[in-house]
Formats: sequence, C-alpha cells, structure tokens
Amino acid sequence: MKKTKNYKQIYLDALGYDETDFIPSELSGTKSVDIHHIECKGMGGNPNGDKDRIENLQAVTRGEHMIYGDKKGYMRFLYTKHYDFLEDNGVKFDRKWLIDKINSYD
Repeated sequence: MKKTKNYKQIYLDALGYDETDFIPSELSGTKSVDIHHIECKGMGGNPNGDKDRIENLQAVTRGEHMIYGDKKGYMRFLYTKHYDFLEDNGVKFDRKWLIDKINSYD
C-alpha cells in the first residue's frame, strides 16, 4: 500500500524547505508555525485529497491562523496572497485550479 505524504511535507517539498529552516508566513514574512489548509474539509475541501495540495496549503503564524483560519470572508484574500507567494518563489503549481478558487469567492 502506497503511503500518502503528510500535508506539511507536501508544503516543505514544494518550497524546498527542510523542517529546520526558517519558514516565513506568507502573509507577514515573520516566522510561521502552522501550515494552514486555506479551505479545510469542513468548508467544502474535497475529501479526495484536494485539501492536501500545495495550492491549498499556506504557512502562517499562530495569530494569523486564528484571525483568518476557516473564515469564508477571507478566502479570496488568502488564495490571492498564496498565488502570489507561489509565483514569487518559483513553485510549480496548478494555476488554473488556484485561479478558479480565487474567482469562486467573488
């Protein structure tokens, strides 16, 4: 049986980080402590694995996680910031998937 990657490892691998590296918050640039599911399973994240893809994972501080996490009113903002962060860092990702998510929160 093939073991699936932990969502934190998916994030680290996509950005080329090691767990001992300084990992900046995508929102503030300060040290992140959480890898946040932008859209969690309970908010419509697809149970087939869509929630654990790089397009839906974002490094944030604990405070940012508490402020923005699981709140529909911030989804467009979070996905837009994440798109820009992935682009700026040369990460390979599904642009169409992420643009569709951004547009779904108009």
